[in-house]
Amino acid sequence: MKYRLMRHYWRWKEARTQQSGPYQVLFEPYEGDEVVSLDCETTTLDVNAAEVLTIGAVKIRRGRRVTVSDRLDITLKPPRQFRPETVPFHRIREMDLESGISIEEALTQLLAYIGNRPILGYYVHYDLAVLDKFLFPYLGFHLPNKAIELSDVYHSIIKWRSLGGGVDLRFDTIAKSLDLPIIERHTALGDAITVALMYVRLTQGDSLAL
Repeated sequence: MKYRLMRHYWRWKEARTQQSGPYQVLFEPYEGDEVVSLDCETTTLDVNAAEVLTIGAVKIRRGRRVTVSDRLDITLKPPRQFRPETVPFHRIREMDLESGISIEEALTQLLAYIGNRPILGYYVHYDLAVLDKFLFPYLGFHLPNKAIELSDVYHSIIKWRSLGGGVDLRFDTIAKSLDLPIIERHTALGDAITVALMYVRLTQGDSLAL
């Protein structure tokens, strides 16, 4: 919750400092019909210690079309101190990162892809917090994009069915309840596509297009 409030403050403050900068467009209100589903695979769930390993993103157009052909799939260089014991967590080996790019280049590609579109994700504020940790020292601002949390969308739509009981917000449970396959689980691009499909199913019902 604190991070969400800070995002509002950063957007207000940094919108003024970026008025004449090359990234001014990121702070302008979005008037299109696209949402970007984003996911990052990292070394740990501790934002302060996390290193980004891969980034995946896909656009949803007109609220219902997941454009798999127009996707972002980035592999970064391995951290300077790669910890093999974390591989079972993110399932990415050091050799898988040998041809990766720097975090600065990855962020430049990411900003070009998402523009000022809303960003959708599962626990999206964790991904945004990790990216902001590297973005601010690099370019002097935090991601100003509107954030859409998939589990919030799911909860708001199906909470009436639980009749006072708890709502299971686990990734696999949401996918199963929506009768959707999980695509390449624990890969950034696979999770981004799956989240996009779940979002379309939740907001459009059976109207699902690829």
